[in-house]
Amino acid sequence: MSSPRIPVSVVLELTYRCNHRCVFCSCPWEAPNSRYPKGRELELKEWISAIDRLYDSGVQSFSISGGEATLKDCMPDIVKYIHDEGIRRGCANPIVLISNGLAMKEEYLHLFKENDVHLSMSLPGYETFREHTGVDNADGVLRWFSRAKEIGLSTTLNVTVTRMNYHELFETLSMGLINGATSILLNRFLPGGRGLSHMKELTLSNEQINGMMDTAEEVLTEANRYGNLGTEVAICSIRSPERYKRLHVGFECAAARGFFVVDPAGKIRTCNHSPRVVGHVLEEPMISDVVYWNLFSRGQCKPSACNGCISADKCDCGCREVAHILSGSPLDPDCSLGIEIGSARKPMI
Repeated sequence: MSSPRIPVSVVLELTYRCNHRCVFCSCPWEAPNSRYPKGRELELKEWISAIDRLYDSGVQSFSISGGEATLKDCMPDIVKYIHDEGIRRGCANPIVLISNGLAMKEEYLHLFKENDVHLSMSLPGYETFREHTGVDNADGVLRWFSRAKEIGLSTTLNVTVTRMNYHELFETLSMGLINGATSILLNRFLPGGRGLSHMKELTLSNEQINGMMDTAEEVLTEANRYGNLGTEVAICSIRSPERYKRLHVGFECAAARGFFVVDPAGKIRTCNHSPRVVGHVLEEPMISDVVYWNLFSRGQCKPSACNGCISADKCDCGCREVAHILSGSPLDPDCSLGIEIGSARKPMI
């Protein structure tokens, strides 16, 4: 069997700890009755060894998350090392750091500015912020967006859309952009982690999935900005995929192809949503569960219900890990899309 292909982008989950209790959280260790094998969090020297090995494996782009990344004491040192080592190796790409903003500090903003970090902060609704996160910090997030704009730090407004905040999406997106966010990352709620306990009240209907994309396109057009849909959908679930000019919509699963994830203990997963460990960043070989990894890295996990679809070469029919979580196999349909897979055969776009 040939060596596994390693994507050029990786997400480093620095810590299991978080100061929010988001009902939509997809971290696998937060799932009800979770059996996820949490381990001892890597220390700075271990993270440096891991980053070196990732660079050696062809990784060029790093994102940092958690848990909540700002709760990791050595986060500033990790940011600096990724930045400086990237320059030394000639692949100095911007670092993306994902945060909920609750423990944000002025010194962190300057750290990010000095080390070419793009800051992505979560605002899961303004009116419903506490209902989603368990804390009351919507205005705090907006203030940090404003402050980041003042010092010239690029930022992304990260919005997970649920049934509970769908009604205020226009206002939430608008407030984020008005307060300084330079782009939007839109995510539909995906069942996983703690979110498995809240599927009924959070999962969007297919009509709402289309509605959230229409709303984002409208806001982005008015603001002359651009954004991305971070959670893939199926082409046959979208009414008019060609209409989105400002919102980039993905139809193919990026897990183990576009990016992969290293958890706080160094364990590797195909994506941040996945509960399945496939290797360890400090072990040899780095990818041990090659069979499962290759299902994703080689694009071999398309549902059989999509066989014969004329858009099959451009679409993976939703999130493959959601299919795995809900039905037991990444080869099954993503039932969180709210459609009957295989019932539509739309032209390729």
